[in-house]
Amino acid sequence: MEKKDLAKTLSQNEYPGRGIIAGKSEDGKYAVAAYWIMGRSVNSRNRVFVEDGEGIKTQAFDPSKLTDPSLIIYSPVRVLPGITVVTNGDQTDTAWEGLKKGLTFEQSLRSRKFEPDSPNFTPRISAALHVENSNYDITLSILKSDDGDENGTNRYTFAYENPAAGTGRYIHTYMGNGNPLPSFEGEPEKVELKGNIDELTDRIWNNLNEDNKVSLFVRFIDIASGKAESRIVNKNK
Repeated sequence: MEKKDLAKTLSQNEYPGRGIIAGKSEDGKYAVAAYWIMGRSVNSRNRVFVEDGEGIKTQAFDPSKLTDPSLIIYSPVRVLPGITVVTNGDQTDTAWEGLKKGLTFEQSLRSRKFEPDSPNFTPRISAALHVENSNYDITLSILKSDDGDENGTNRYTFAYENPAAGTGRYIHTYMGNGNPLPSFEGEPEKVELKGNIDELTDRIWNNLNEDNKVSLFVRFIDIASGKAESRIVNKNK
């Protein structure tokens, strides 16, 4: 699979929706996770990321404008010893609880399916970054409707053992703008990851559509020590 230029890939899609990138830093020292949210409605754009323990949660920027918290208020990132879970919805909690009980990431998400937001039926996208004993593996999950048929759920799991330095795997909810929004298709995209945490954060944020981007979270986890460093960028300030 061709490794794509990250800035170009992001800038060419007006509305990828929510996106997850999981990979390894250019110097090979860090597990990398990035998650962002976008919005077209006032309700969706009225959000910020805030720290919540070792993870983050979404929060209304202006509580008076919050009309429907379902599907937009959740914890995108939660952490277990050696595992960082990143998702685009409240399935973060489902995966976190399952992993804590000893289930695999795939088993943990068997009880969930795509979001009930007809006619889009937004895919649930999820990642687990496993960093333990100087080893690093990635698991990605996509749960989507069967080509818009709400009676069928298609489940895809992708596992990457010892991912290559400077490489990320990118999944997002939509292929672009539209009505209904076209769901993500195919295998996770392979993208290049360059620079340190601040440089990567800037590259992602600056290439997301200015009108639609809302918030971004980036985390670098030292594979040798497990120590994490994070950045949060919010359009609402």
